[in-house]
Formats: sequence, C-alpha cells, structure tokens
Amino acid sequence: MRGIVYLQLGWGGAVVTEPELLKRAREMRRNPTEWEIRVWRYLSNRQLDHKFRRQTVIFPYICDFFCPAKGLAVEIDGDTHDPTYDDRRDGRMAAKGFVTLRFTNLEVRENLEGIIETIRATLAARPDRWTRLPHPNPSPEGEGLEDVSC
Repeated sequence: MRGIVYLQLGWGGAVVTEPELLKRAREMRRNPTEWEIRVWRYLSNRQLDHKFRRQTVIFPYICDFFCPAKGLAVEIDGDTHDPTYDDRRDGRMAAKGFVTLRFTNLEVRENLEGIIETIRATLAARPDRWTRLPHPNPSPEGEGLEDVSC
C-alpha cells in the first residue's frame, strides 16, 4: 500500500492516510446503514446491468456505491451531511471525470423506486469509460470442443 497522506478537513481536520481510508471503507462495508442496505438490494449482482461496488475508495473519499464502468458514484446521505463539503467533494469528483448522485435517507425510505429509476437513467446517459476489447490471446477455433457425433 502507498503511504499517501491527505488533509481531510471533513473529518475534524485529521490527517488521513490511504491505508486508514481503506480500513474505514472495510468497516463501512461490514456495517452498512439500513438505507444503504435497501439501495444495495437493487444495485448488487448487476441487476441494473452494471457492476457496482460498495464503500469504494476514490482517494481521498469513500463512495457509498460506485460503478467503475460508468464513473458513477451514488451517495446516501444522513442528517449529518454538510452541503458545502458535499458540493466541494462532488466538484473534485467531477474533476476526475465522475458523476455523483446524492439521495437522503428520507428519499430512500419514501421513493426507492424513483431513486433506482434515476440511477438507471444516469447509467444509460453516461458513456462507458472504456471499451471492451477482445481477449488478446483467443483460443484457436475449435480448441476444447469435444466431438459429440454419435
């Protein structure tokens, strides 16, 4: 692991290193909030035709949910979120080429289907960050096939 140090003012001005951030993300994956669990039920297992990861570190931040193929971060915000800090964070994420969708716990409780539709529409509108290339070493034609003639 790299020993990068970054001053994270949102956490009481504490100096946060990358290993500490990774440890915090692991803890957050083990102990998700009720609202994150509800959203994850729809995002897991490629149910929206895209892979999402939970509590992903995009240094110096931890995203609640992240789709790497589309560069889409989804944040579920509780009552303690600071809009000024969130705006600054979203701007820094945008500078890296990522889009952030934010929803409150109340929105998850009262309009989960609407949230999922917003995520689905955003995924459809975002370009892929990379194209799928053919495997560099394809198997020769017919290799591994058994003769099934009877």
